[in-house]
Amino acid sequence: MSSNYEPLIPATLAFNEHGTPMNPDFGDVYHPGWGALEQARKVFLHGNGLPQRWQGKGSFTVCETGFGLGNNFVALWQAWRTDPQRSARLHVLSFEAHPFARQDMQRALADRLPQPEKALADQLVAAWPPSLPGLHRLEFEEGRLTLTLAFGTVARLAKQAGACVDAYFLDGFAPRVNPAMWTRSLFGQLVRMANAQATAATWCCTGDVRRGLRDAGFLVSKIAGFGGKREITVATLRPGLGRSPIRRVQAEPVLVVGGGLAGAGVAQALALRGHDVTVLDPVFAHGRGASHQGHIAAALMPVISRDDDIRARLSRAGVRRALQRWQGLSGAARPVRCGALELAPDAQHAQERRQALACLQLPTDWVKWLDVEQASEQAGRRLGSGGLWFSDGQMVQPQALLDVLLSHPRIHCMVGQVEQLQPDGSGLWLAMDSQGKEMARARHVVLAAAAQVVGLLAGIPQAPRLPKVESMYRMAGQVSYYDGNAASSQVILAGKGYCLPPVEGRYAGGSTYQPDALASQVTRQGHQQVGAKVASLLNIPLSGLGRLPGLADGWAGWRAAVTDRLPVIGPLDDVPGIWLACAYGSRGLSWAALAGDIIAASLNHEPLPLERELLRRISPR
Repeated sequence: MSSNYEPLIPATLAFNEHGTPMNPDFGDVYHPGWGALEQARKVFLHGNGLPQRWQGKGSFTVCETGFGLGNNFVALWQAWRTDPQRSARLHVLSFEAHPFARQDMQRALADRLPQPEKALADQLVAAWPPSLPGLHRLEFEEGRLTLTLAFGTVARLAKQAGACVDAYFLDGFAPRVNPAMWTRSLFGQLVRMANAQATAATWCCTGDVRRGLRDAGFLVSKIAGFGGKREITVATLRPGLGRSPIRRVQAEPVLVVGGGLAGAGVAQALALRGHDVTVLDPVFAHGRGASHQGHIAAALMPVISRDDDIRARLSRAGVRRALQRWQGLSGAARPVRCGALELAPDAQHAQERRQALACLQLPTDWVKWLDVEQASEQAGRRLGSGGLWFSDGQMVQPQALLDVLLSHPRIHCMVGQVEQLQPDGSGLWLAMDSQGKEMARARHVVLAAAAQVVGLLAGIPQAPRLPKVESMYRMAGQVSYYDGNAASSQVILAGKGYCLPPVEGRYAGGSTYQPDALASQVTRQGHQQVGAKVASLLNIPLSGLGRLPGLADGWAGWRAAVTDRLPVIGPLDDVPGIWLACAYGSRGLSWAALAGDIIAASLNHEPLPLERELLRRISPR
């Protein structure tokens, strides 16, 4: 077990003798008896000078050190949405070591809020994530309001979070029962994330807390309290500390090179934030979804490891981001949330998987073990083994997904092959074709063209050596299509290969891996390799699949990967304006939405949707 892993222990909902929600482990209430909303308004909003301080700004960011039942968030949301002078966007980062399960959140909030706030709380409950450690990004008000939840101990996650914070709500349980929420180390991390003139407010007035804030860099004072509380603490960051204020500017145009899943994920995330995006790719001569033309279906599912390694954490974050981002799409572009079974090939593998579940203590509404009878019932057919059941497993129609992602009115898809990027001397980058003709220009360029990225970087004289990126290699692979009436499953089956539910009478099975191929094409040999994998998953002989697929019954494509099999996402050091989103390997669907939001959040100074240590692992370095 990794020393960094902390099993998430959900909160237990309880009430004291007055009917106020409390945490029995800490022996403290989530809010005073005289009202959660009143505390939020009079301590946290008023103590931070809100709503006045966000008025007229392009964005405003609040960080809260204890999410609890979400009353502060709901009160903040209501104050923001009813203010005609509100900031264009509001971002909230909130830490919670012991999150509630969705049903407990709903039970605690159901009859305790006035109707306007209850309507917002209902939206919060509907979007509430499973109790998985790490960061979770939720979006409301068509993306103008974001909530980034950090599930885990604040001592660890405060070091992992990235944000540009304007106001702090210090709302942990009392220092006497939960001292970890009031340490000078934590206050130091808050200063690291603070903008200049950032403020803080808390009901707590103990001398240690005030001295801790002061030593970290805040000017601390007390103001009159209420509801039996004589005084509360407010603070302002000392002059000279914090990031410079971010001026409200028009979202800048962005150029994306590459029209596959990587480019589409980035383009959509930027367009949703108001950027005009030009996407360049020669494949657009055949349509927006042409990079996956004829690819009827693909699987989108997470993985786990016993030590919750980097790949497992990234996979979990990527699948959750895709679920949040794409479930609102229409028609065939919307992934089918059918669930996925990772089948155990033998008894040893089954034992290892069950031991991993016991160590990780992940919520059963996200992953659980099914024995062979349970797995067979879930799949709708007799299987040969049990396995892990991921309820978030999704089946995607890639061509339809790409077509819709790239159809946003702020996205312009342009047919063209970028051969070189040149700076123009004024901070813009020029995309040039093979004849040296300018195709497009922008201050920010995202290279999402898989293996072509290496050549484009080589043409930028000031680009640093990037051994990881230079190690990128291509693998050809194919999937095969079968008649859905012969044998199929109603869920994704995965293991050594995969088998998907039928789409319009056919289903896809995969896949092959050819690292040294000269071309990526459907072959009879590939059909034989895929067929053996699919038949094993379906627990039938190869002949049970029906006729052998023909050369037209499949799809072939390329994968690009680097040696650690992690994606490469982030800015290029020492070359302002160049970003990479490549090396997705066989998990393009897992990384596409996440990478888009990482880059878009960075450009727009939002709280980052991924931990800093994970961002370091996928950076171009």
